Amino acid sequence: MIYLHELIRVRLKRRKVAIGLYRFDETSEERVLRAAEIAGEFADVAVVDEGEKTEEVLYRLVRDGEVHAVVRGTARASKFLQIIRKEYSPKRVAVLETADKRLFLLAPVGVDEGKTVKEKLELIEHARSVAERLGLEARVAVLAGGRYGDVGRSREVDESLAMAELTARLSGGENFEIRLEDAVSSGIVIAPDGISGNLIFRSLCYLGAGREYGAVYCGLPFRIVDTSRSQSAEGFARAIALATVI
Repeated sequence: MIYLHELIRVRLKRRKVAIGLYRFDETSEERVLRAAEIAGEFADVAVVDEGEKTEEVLYRLVRDGEVHAVVRGTARASKFLQIIRKEYSPKRVAVLETADKRLFLLAPVGVDEGKTVKEKLELIEHARSVAERLGLEARVAVLAGGRYGDVGRSREVDESLAMAELTARLSGGENFEIRLEDAVSSGIVIAPDGISGNLIFRSLCYLGAGREYGAVYCGLPFRIVDTSRSQSAEGFARAIALATVI
């Protein structure tokens, strides 16, 4: 079996999970099919390969209860999200692991998410719910675009620090300023915005030695795990594992 963090591995349940396959490059099919093969050790995996209708079929399967959960795989993000947003306003919370095997949750990771204090507070509540399902003891660490010693150097940094402080106070969390390296030990990390959150996960998982388990769509009456379409076969398999335990 592929490596899975202990908190996920001990909660695995054999369930039916669908994963999307849209051929946006020459490796898409190989990676998704290999992921289904790997995940076959702990899940019943259905590959949804319906061309231009892949996203619609994937959504219908989980909406109608035909599968326990779906993983986006290489299905198109914008089209899939557009379909979901016709009925719901979901938020995403990413499940990540550092090179030294610390599991933590990160939000926002959608480039258009987490722009206001209100949105960040909603994400924190969703993250706490995901942490509870994973058995992750978590505190909230809120990040900003600089340290307090940087006040006055940049309007953007000043505003980021003020937003982080307010978010931390209202949520019962702690403002870690820009110290991501310390924040991950808290279990829940709130990035300054969705763009920086997306860059954090890409830096950790694609340039560093971290692992991505996907991002849980929160605020839905069914289970969807989002993935980067550039993910490896092993990464897609980890997302399928997460889908069986949420």
